[in-house]
Amino acid sequence: MRKDDLCITVPTFFRCPISLDVMKSPVSLCTGVTYDRASIQRWLDGGNNTCPATMQILQNKDFIPNRTLQRLIEIWSDSVRRRVCVESAELAAPTRDEITDAIDRVKIEKEERDDREVLSKIVRFGRESDDNRGFLAGKDDFVRLLVDLINQVDFKTTSAAKSLVVQEAVKILSMIRTKISDRRRFSNLILTNGRDRLTVIVYLFTTGNVELKIDCAGLLEFIAVDAESKLLIAERDGVITELMKSISKDSDLSLIESSLSCLIAISSPKRVKLNLIREILIGDVTKLLSDSTSSSVSVTEKCLKLLEILASTKEGRAEICGGDGECLKTVVKKLMKVSTAATEHAVTVLWSVSYLFKEDKALEAVTSANGVTKILLLLQSNCSPAVRRMLTDLLKVFKVNSRSCLSAYDTKTTHIMPF
Repeated sequence: MRKDDLCITVPTFFRCPISLDVMKSPVSLCTGVTYDRASIQRWLDGGNNTCPATMQILQNKDFIPNRTLQRLIEIWSDSVRRRVCVESAELAAPTRDEITDAIDRVKIEKEERDDREVLSKIVRFGRESDDNRGFLAGKDDFVRLLVDLINQVDFKTTSAAKSLVVQEAVKILSMIRTKISDRRRFSNLILTNGRDRLTVIVYLFTTGNVELKIDCAGLLEFIAVDAESKLLIAERDGVITELMKSISKDSDLSLIESSLSCLIAISSPKRVKLNLIREILIGDVTKLLSDSTSSSVSVTEKCLKLLEILASTKEGRAEICGGDGECLKTVVKKLMKVSTAATEHAVTVLWSVSYLFKEDKALEAVTSANGVTKILLLLQSNCSPAVRRMLTDLLKVFKVNSRSCLSAYDTKTTHIMPF
């Protein structure tokens, strides 16, 4: 039995062997096996003359109330109800007045700051609603207070209580980040002022559990506001390695999505692109796109967006077109039937390597993957003007007269598959 975060284990002998529910009126048959009265009555009314658990033929069909077991179930049920009431009250989201008091308490206890319970209460409050997150982000100096809590600490020597407080502060900042009005100022708070808070976030990203990794990746993405901040993040030891490890097909899907978003956010400077290419990111992204078990629409869109970004460099195009063209063939497969965004990113990748820079290997790979047919189909769909222009350019590269080909195609086709 489960109610939100409350987990209750039901003793096996309280369950009816037929319905597997807690028995309301336990009765025993002549075989000695106890059932809930309603369940065993339905069994017998169905024409059965055996004990369901033992399959023994019943000498009689009399019921004997098991009053001892019924009393035990009643005592257990009463204790469960009391526990649920207590724990539900403890887990209930606090009010805004209680949160204001909690924030003031953290401000006053500047020397100790070991009260994880206060920050945990704020986390519960923030998770309740979007309005609550906006309330927290708008509190005077609250964001600055949280940033101060994650000043550089030595996790090898600091107390366990202090480490947990830092983790809670990171959770709250990640949770309310989209409600912070001045993103650039927040980024400067993390990255400058002579305090290396970035080191703390990176350390938690590389060592934390999945939930904490997702929070840290979200924060890193949010503070990547310009070329300088993106370089600071991308060139910090361990960041790229951990991000790439987090997009492996065996990772949690939410962690894959947040890590891909972070990679997209930091990858615009050329130095970062070249570093990602050297780390064989394109190969990892291709594997992720090819693996249906770890790929969602969001993951597919983000993978194609990354390829689009990396295709803007000579080295990236060489990797995308390299080998047996597996990356491009995978991109062609994602041209249709994923989403509008995925189609736009995929078309841009193909346009970049095939039309803009006319890579010979790209033409071979796209042709072998039946890419021209899909380009023709997309031209007949309701795509955006920008995508339509790129598709037309691609047809020129493949030396196809789009008008005549479309005319010939229409005479043979009665139905165009949607994408």
